[in-house]
Amino acid sequence: MNGQPYVTAFTDRYGVGPEGQINDFISRRGDRLLLADQIDLNAMVARYGAPLEVAYCPQITLQIERMLAWADDARMRSGYVGGFIYAYATKANFAEEVVRTAIGAGAHYETSAAADVTIAHRLWQQGVLPSDRYIFCNGSKDDAYLAAISALRRAGFARVVPVIDDLDELETLLAMCREPLLLGVRERHAPADVDADHPGGERFGLTPDEIEQVVERLRHTPHRLVMYHAMVGSQIEDADRWNMRLARSAEAYARLRQQAPSLMLFNFGGGMPTSAYSLDFRFDYVGFLERLMRTLASTCAAHNVPQPTLVGEFGRYTVASHNVFIMEVGRVKRGQGDAPDWVLINGSLMVSLPDSLIVPGQEFIILPLDGWDRPVRPVRLAGRLTCDSDDFFPRPGAPPLLLPDPYPGQKIAFFGVGAYQQMIAGRGGAHHCLTPEMRRIIIERDEDALVVREVAPQNLGQIMALLGYACETLELPVHQPVRAPVERRVVREPLRLLRSARRRNMPRGAPPPRYGSAARHM
Repeated sequence: MNGQPYVTAFTDRYGVGPEGQINDFISRRGDRLLLADQIDLNAMVARYGAPLEVAYCPQITLQIERMLAWADDARMRSGYVGGFIYAYATKANFAEEVVRTAIGAGAHYETSAAADVTIAHRLWQQGVLPSDRYIFCNGSKDDAYLAAISALRRAGFARVVPVIDDLDELETLLAMCREPLLLGVRERHAPADVDADHPGGERFGLTPDEIEQVVERLRHTPHRLVMYHAMVGSQIEDADRWNMRLARSAEAYARLRQQAPSLMLFNFGGGMPTSAYSLDFRFDYVGFLERLMRTLASTCAAHNVPQPTLVGEFGRYTVASHNVFIMEVGRVKRGQGDAPDWVLINGSLMVSLPDSLIVPGQEFIILPLDGWDRPVRPVRLAGRLTCDSDDFFPRPGAPPLLLPDPYPGQKIAFFGVGAYQQMIAGRGGAHHCLTPEMRRIIIERDEDALVVREVAPQNLGQIMALLGYACETLELPVHQPVRAPVERRVVREPLRLLRSARRRNMPRGAPPPRYGSAARHM
């Protein structure tokens, strides 16, 4: 690897050239890195500096449209006659523009707490969430959660579906709400199906005996049991094992359907894999869905019950790839002995990428914006704005990253950060070591135009006010990025469309050419 250019090491490692599509949402054209083959990240950082967050909401629409198309293909291949419902699990990213985009692309709504239902209620009142969508309410439900569900139903939203997680929930909800309810039950995993390395999901749901009690409790009432929730795990990593476990859930559904004729939805849960985290990603979505449909079809035929409408809850898959963080190298410290170099980022990795600490083996796609012709080096990244020894990536036991020979001012893009990262770290708060939130650029589709909105980074006064300090004299930004000199010829055309600091419509043209068209690349 000595003296080998980064571009050569990258090509050898991933089998893709330095020009064109890298994966389904990253491309490189004319030595410039693009998100969704639309957004010129080099030009964005030249205009706005770093650290910088870029959120490209049309990518969310694309993700939803892809999954719906794959489901249609699987239905045709398998001959499955049941429907398919795409629900967005809002806990992955609650940002208003994200939720609104997902709804606009046809997604139904999945909640996990009282606040989710309150947001959904408001979106429905505003006309953003149509009345013909389902709202699936999962998780353990305290009185506030149940009250929010009841209020939504009493207000006239008929398609809210509380998924009963314990029997007390059912009694409380029926006492709160006299209007007819659509209800679901979530199965509780048998001990043999619990992942020993991730046992947290075992606490959810009802045993078979408890589900029988729900059926009996609802008999001769105006309420209807309509959904069987068979969430297998948080992530579908082993499709064969997943389908084996789901086959048992399909049997349970079919037997329950014989007792409850109103049952019509089979929710196979979330955890759909996404290409957002690894350039080595491979997954046969159509094959996976086709196998699921064939399993359900054969099971229902064996029990002489109708094929249900499938429900999938897609969180990470929906939003992970629409966001990118661009961070700047502040200092390079040479490794000692044979250890890789330390690349100190003007930010905090544990604040910006909390999954790196929480999820064992969590990966992110990390690519340099430029310098691909520089010699490749093994490095570890560390946050410069904290004094925490845990603020580094990759984590212990993982191999170092391969990046071009690092230098202060180098820009590095972190992909796959659109799901959970800001929800776990919190938005608008005071973070570890008072690390400020970076500038955000939000790009949305508005009919035939793209609309850009800028959200300024946090400053010291805002952070100190959150902590209760008198801060009249503390209005300077915590960190002002120093922008490296940029050749005007590189950025003049793309930035012509970004001169407005707030909002500006940008024309939408033909399919993207190579870099150089201001109408398509920013």
